[in-house]
Amino acid sequence: MSSNLEQQSEEREVLQSIYDGDPSFKELNPTTYQYKFGEDGDPKSFLLEISWGENYPDEKPEVNMDAFYNKHIIQAVKDHIKKCVLQEAEDYLGNAMTFSLFESVKEKLNELVVDQPEKAIENGISDLNIQNVDDNDDDDEIQGSKKSGAIKKSALSKAQKRKQWDRVDARGEMPRGYDWVDIVKHLSQTGSKADGQATS
Repeated sequence: MSSNLEQQSEEREVLQSIYDGDPSFKELNPTTYQYKFGEDGDPKSFLLEISWGENYPDEKPEVNMDAFYNKHIIQAVKDHIKKCVLQEAEDYLGNAMTFSLFESVKEKLNELVVDQPEKAIENGISDLNIQNVDDNDDDDEIQGSKKSGAIKKSALSKAQKRKQWDRVDARGEMPRGYDWVDIVKHLSQTGSKADGQATS
């Protein structure tokens, strides 16, 4: 038991030194590690999570593909990646294997995600958005911004978009006088010098 803990401690230090400064690698806790394969926004990118049990490395680690980041990956691809990683882990039983498993996935990346559709993100999200669009909002520009906004994190809500449209005229310009100062209101707040002089 203690030898397993020693091996885990050594492997933790090795992983930290190897992946130091690598933004794709993340240590969630002393026994759980994540690695992101592919670029953000790529429909074939995914996050692989490996967790060590008490008897690791004498037993295979847990492989998790259910991270929220992987919501666009179809279940068949998740299962295939998990199966391949666990098969690879069989060969390393008794030895530190987390680095080797991550590297193995890097090498086989294209064949692991070959069944992942190219447009899973766009179609999955934009179809939902189009179904929720009001009949008034069927302008091509609005739908286009919804599709591209599906990947952006800071998209405006429908209420915010309506407010913006309410502020502009048909040409997309602010109405005449929108930034004028209300003179009566301004004078009532500041007081008029002429009034002060007239009373004295």
